[in-house]
Amino acid sequence: MNVDRKWVERNLGFDPITKPPPPATFATARAAKATQPEDFQREIIDFDSESPAGLQFMAFSTATGLSRYTDVPWPKKLAPKTGPKPSRGSNSPLPRADVLLVTWTVDEGHALSRVLTPGRDSRNDYLSYTHNFAAISKKMRRACPALEANRLGAYWTTAIGGKTVVVFKSDSHMSHDGPQLPNIDVWRQIIREVRPSLVITTGTAGGIGKQFEVGDVIVSPVVRFDCISKFKKQRFAQASYASAPAKATHFATARSLFKANAAQLPKDNTRLLKIIRVAPAALDSSVVTTDFFGFDTSDDHYKLKGLGDVSEMGDAVLGLVVSELGANAPRWLAIRNVSDPQIKADGLTIKQQAAIAAQIYKGFGRWSSVCSAITCWASIVAE
Repeated sequence: MNVDRKWVERNLGFDPITKPPPPATFATARAAKATQPEDFQREIIDFDSESPAGLQFMAFSTATGLSRYTDVPWPKKLAPKTGPKPSRGSNSPLPRADVLLVTWTVDEGHALSRVLTPGRDSRNDYLSYTHNFAAISKKMRRACPALEANRLGAYWTTAIGGKTVVVFKSDSHMSHDGPQLPNIDVWRQIIREVRPSLVITTGTAGGIGKQFEVGDVIVSPVVRFDCISKFKKQRFAQASYASAPAKATHFATARSLFKANAAQLPKDNTRLLKIIRVAPAALDSSVVTTDFFGFDTSDDHYKLKGLGDVSEMGDAVLGLVVSELGANAPRWLAIRNVSDPQIKADGLTIKQQAAIAAQIYKGFGRWSSVCSAITCWASIVAE
C-alpha cells in the first residue's frame, strides 16, 4: 500500500493538505503549528481519541472511536481474565508474572487494555507506577511525558491461558526522555521486578515497503537501532539484537479474530490482515528503532528500505537491556502493527508527508493496535 492525500480523503474524509484538521483536534500545540516533521512526534504519543481533542478529531473526520469496539469471540477457556485491583501502592515494585507486556502511546494503551484487560482502561483505571521515580526522573529532560505525568507508567494484571501477565503502559520514551536515556533504567527495573520468562513490547509502527496494509502485524525477535541523530555517537547506534523466534501455533486463530473489528480499519484495505513472523536471522525484516521521526516514503527519504519491516522509536532498547542480563535474560518479542503505511512522495514536501502519516495514525492507530493486542494474546497462549 502506497498512500497519498487522496487515500486520506477516501478513508478519513478530509484532504490533510488543503483541508487540515483544526487546532482543536491536536493533543499538542506544536503539532497544530508544525513547521517540520519532528513536530508530529509528541502528537502521536499524546493523542487520545477519548479526550476532547480526540472527539473533535472524530467529529471533523470519519474516524471512529473505541466505543465501536466489538468484543472478540475468544476460543473457549482462553479469554483474557482481568485481574483485581493491585493491592500494592504506586511506589511499590511491580508484581511477579510470567509475562511483561509493555505499550507506549495513549491510544495504544486504550486498545491494549480494551482487548486484554476488559473492564479496566489504561488511562482511567490502571495503577500509576512511581517506584524509584524520584531517582530515575533526575535523568529526564524537562517537559517529557513521564515528568508531565509524574510517573514512569501505569499497569494492571491479567491472565491468559494460565499465564499471569503484567500489562504496562509506559510514560518513559527513548525519543523524549533526554540524552541520558533513562528509558534503559526503566526497562532494567521493571524486568527485574516482574521476573518474566517472556517480555513483549508492542504498539504502532510505520510500514517499510508497499506490501503492508494498515493493521498488518509484525512479530519479530530481531530489533535494530538506526541512530543517525540524537544518539549517533552511542555505542549501540547501529547495533542489532535477537531473541528466540515466536511460536506461531495460534496465529491463524488470531487472524480470524481480527475480523470482529476489521470494519473500523481503512476502506482501502484489500485483504485479510497478515501476521508476519520474522525469523531470528532476518535482520532485513526486523523492527527498526530510529532516533528521529522517520517513516517510509516512496522516494526512501529516510533510507529505511532494507533495514526492516517497520520503524518505530524504542523497541531496540529492550534488546539492548536484555543483552546485558546474561543467563537470567528472558525471551522477548517486538509485536508491532502497521498504523501508517508507505507515503507517496510525489509533489509533497517531507513535512506534508509527515502530516499525512500522523493523521493516519490518529485515525486508525487504536484499531491497528487491536490487531497487535490480539497477536500478543496468541503469543502468550503459545508459551
